[in-house]
Amino acid sequence: MADAIEWTNASPEHIVWRYPDNRINWGSQLIVMENQAAIFYRDGKALDTFLAGRHKLTTSSMPGLVGWLQKKIKGDVFEATCVFISRGQFQGKYGGRGQTSDLAPLMFHGNFWFRVKEPNIFVQEVVGNQNAFSTKKVNDFLRSFMNERIIDEFAHYDLQAVFTQLDETSLKVKTKVRMNFERIGLELVDLKFEGIDTTEKYRERLFWLKTGGVSGQQVMGAETVKDSAESLGKSPGAGFGAGMGFMGAAAGMMQGGQQGGPAGTPAGAKFCANCGTALNGAKFCPNCGSKVG
Repeated sequence: MADAIEWTNASPEHIVWRYPDNRINWGSQLIVMENQAAIFYRDGKALDTFLAGRHKLTTSSMPGLVGWLQKKIKGDVFEATCVFISRGQFQGKYGGRGQTSDLAPLMFHGNFWFRVKEPNIFVQEVVGNQNAFSTKKVNDFLRSFMNERIIDEFAHYDLQAVFTQLDETSLKVKTKVRMNFERIGLELVDLKFEGIDTTEKYRERLFWLKTGGVSGQQVMGAETVKDSAESLGKSPGAGFGAGMGFMGAAAGMMQGGQQGGPAGTPAGAKFCANCGTALNGAKFCPNCGSKVG
């Protein structure tokens, strides 16, 4: 049992560290660095919290522990887990698959930034309750926690709303996640979606079935939109902004089909699946040379 308790090898990536010995001497010196907090945890309860400084561990400096034991402490040793928490800012990643309100599959991924706002609550709700006494376990828990909240919030919108009201839906998702983070002692600094997509079946539904009154000929004439949708899903940088622009392209294609197609092409004309050029019965695209399927 050491007389000095401190987290000496903390790196910028470390969120939490547990002091390895739970038998601690009364009178020991607890050293807490800047941007750290130390919390004593016992029997499923986060007790006394210490911020930056040098602290002597006595019954007067640890009222939470003494009150929790509810009896006179005898001897020179007490038992408790000392957990150190970094109060710096961290980056996490998330990604998952859920459903919209119209049961369309929705795949998403991105990054989030956070910091520990209330160390005592964080240790109580995350470190202790989830047995997450290491940075890896905390990160694993937060990734799952984030995914569940995003899935729950997206379930309130249909697929068309997700892609056509992107600013509104993303703001509501961020607000919902921020509220849930506060409940577990965290501050959500920022959340960004790097990619969002659905399956091919629902891309097609999104781009023409949802518009209403789209004929089979117009669907055939929208092969370029369909292929662009597939490219959107495969792109590692596809995100809300790409979805917004893509919806506009789809609307333009719908409008062009209703007016006889782009550049005066007749309704029902076929287009190159690669570049969108009118084929006019050709076996190979006159623009890019792609073979007509």
